[in-house]
Amino acid sequence: MARQLYELAGADPAHRFSPFCWRSRMALAHKGLDAECVPWRFTETDRLAFANHNKVPVLVDGDTVVPDSWAIAEYLDRAYPDRPALFGTAKAAIRFITAWTDQVLHAALVRLIVSDIPPVLDPVAASYFRSTREAVFGKSLEAVTEGREGRLPEFRKLLDPLRKTLRSEPFLGGAAPDYADYAVFGAFQWARTVSPLALLAADDPVRDWRERLLDRFDGLARQTPAMAA
Repeated sequence: MARQLYELAGADPAHRFSPFCWRSRMALAHKGLDAECVPWRFTETDRLAFANHNKVPVLVDGDTVVPDSWAIAEYLDRAYPDRPALFGTAKAAIRFITAWTDQVLHAALVRLIVSDIPPVLDPVAASYFRSTREAVFGKSLEAVTEGREGRLPEFRKLLDPLRKTLRSEPFLGGAAPDYADYAVFGAFQWARTVSPLALLAADDPVRDWRERLLDRFDGLARQTPAMAA
């Protein structure tokens, strides 16, 4: 069986925007492993029944099925130890960075970009997304992101620890990226692919780092449709 990665897609099947799926896509590229990227949409949970899971990413590698981006990264290091490591000796630190991304960075980002997501979805998925997310926020998606330009300085301040690191190192992994980079990069790729909002100033070291990762692996991440530069 060919290796497959089930990924969240928009109305355009080439429009891949999940931050978690981007972690897995970049992890596979880091390992030099090809995979057929299978588009999946919010309302298609039945298509993941084989994985006993209801979210993507899901990796199928021969007879092995691995859901969840962190588990996929662990599997890739375990199954392909002869290829570049995703974690090396820094796994605990990378887990911390990944948790910070999930709980802090994503929480800030969603309040800036969530209203930009329905337009990239097909009508059924857009209706599902809007109804479920508005139930969580208790208000319309447009109300969540209202005045977002005025909140950009606060968001950019949140990135100071990341910025300080990237002033002295090209990547969070040091001279070359590791899974910490892909975890954080997935968040910025999520925003870039759904929203025209300019999150980062032109002279921001975080923007320079993002550009380096966009160029990585022959520009893999640049090839998906995007709403921002």
